[in-house]
Amino acid sequence: MTDRDNAALVLFSGGQDSAVCLAWALERYGRVETLGFNYGQRHVAELAQRETLRLAMAELKPIWRERLGDDHMLALPELGRLSDTALTREAEIEISAAGLPSTFVPGRNLMFFTYAAALAYRRGIRTLVGGMCETDFSGYPDCRNDTLQTLAKALALGMDAPFVIETPLMWVDKAETWALTDTLGGQPLIDLIVEESHTCYLGVRTRRYEWGYGCNHCPACALRRKGWEEWRNR
Repeated sequence: MTDRDNAALVLFSGGQDSAVCLAWALERYGRVETLGFNYGQRHVAELAQRETLRLAMAELKPIWRERLGDDHMLALPELGRLSDTALTREAEIEISAAGLPSTFVPGRNLMFFTYAAALAYRRGIRTLVGGMCETDFSGYPDCRNDTLQTLAKALALGMDAPFVIETPLMWVDKAETWALTDTLGGQPLIDLIVEESHTCYLGVRTRRYEWGYGCNHCPACALRRKGWEEWRNR
């Protein structure tokens, strides 16, 4: 296996799903780099947790510390300027006339993976990892498996390189995501993700629940809480 085949670039936001995907990649690849995006989000709570999470995860297992490589951060302010959404504006979270949540940022994941592929090309990496899911999700069309696998083909054709997009959480619900966390790193990883990852759309980190910090009523908090409760009751 070449170094290129044994390396992965993880889209790492500082949220629960991306943290679990980072642990998943660290178990499977010899070199794992991370990439975050600042695209004009309405808060920076998630981004502020990235480095704490990365460093703490590296200390959970010696092999993870050896495998965790460079971190990268890209600024995409134009995406935020183009997007009139509840994630980039002080707006209510609701269902739009198109039937999509007002938190949907059009083109976000398409742009993220395109930039990730450009970076990965230069870094000698051909596997891109993201925490997208269409089992328990908010209805975003760019989180669907068909969307992302079609994009992977386009990236491979457009860059003449065998890019692969891995989505470990695509077919699992949030309860199964907590179960996977336990499998990957046991109680230490669960405790770390509860304490340090951030999911709340409103950026609330002043209220602590058994499943983590958040407002406890936005869709992201609701999914995280529901998954935790279902997993704990199994």
